[in-house]
Amino acid sequence: MAKRTVLDFMRMKRQGEQVAWVTAYDYLMASYAEQAGVDMILVGDSMGMVILGYDSTVPVTMDDCISHCKAVRRGAPNTWIVGDMPFLSYQASDEEAVRNAGRFLKEAQVDCIKLEGGRRVASRIRAITDAGILVMGHIGLTPQSSSQLGGFKARGRDIDSAREVIKDALAVQEAGAYALLIEAVPPQVTQFIAKKLDIPVYSIGAGPCDGQLLICADMLGMYQAFTPKFAKKYANVSSVIVNAFQQYISEVKTGIFPSDEYLYHIKDNEEDFEKLFKEFS
Repeated sequence: MAKRTVLDFMRMKRQGEQVAWVTAYDYLMASYAEQAGVDMILVGDSMGMVILGYDSTVPVTMDDCISHCKAVRRGAPNTWIVGDMPFLSYQASDEEAVRNAGRFLKEAQVDCIKLEGGRRVASRIRAITDAGILVMGHIGLTPQSSSQLGGFKARGRDIDSAREVIKDALAVQEAGAYALLIEAVPPQVTQFIAKKLDIPVYSIGAGPCDGQLLICADMLGMYQAFTPKFAKKYANVSSVIVNAFQQYISEVKTGIFPSDEYLYHIKDNEEDFEKLFKEFS
């Protein structure tokens, strides 16, 4: 399958064709995702928890994100890649936001960047797009500001909150974003926004719209610390991995592994090797 372009995503929205994409962080997972035919891959700052073992996304650095984006690009050279801008990589100023967004394209060869926030980051979105870089917005539950908003909670569940989400969506489009990701918002709100906006609107736990996003570690049952309500498990890889480790440990301790089929054999006759060993005895 040919690599998607921004024009493809606009066409898919117009024609009602769903976009299926995933969050991945490394070469191997990206290569599997590309083989399966995903439309996009997000290299999310959720790597902070899933890969780096932090309690939140806040400690993730630009260098962390760039490194993982490079690995994903190597694993999925023909897939649209979204680089996720980490905490404090764009909040300070428009200039810093443009500079850091540019790093994603120059150093990691991603196709666009994503940043969190609606009205409060409109000037950042506008500045980055004015610099010729495609921007995807992210509203609803925004993990980088979750502590400010009272934790990892769904947004838009009452009238006042839904109004704020809708205002944020309109601001993101007005600022020039090419697409919008909505997280943990009721489907009625998401569907209204998807119909209202001209740009593609994607969901992670926000119901049907123009496409769906899931984190690979969630959908494959790999991340054991926490599973979001919206994450359907299509496999339980963690139990397979643990069982494999347990079997390996048992075979090593009982001498079953390594057996003869896993060994390299000498090419000369054994007598020559016995003479060699005597040289050092």
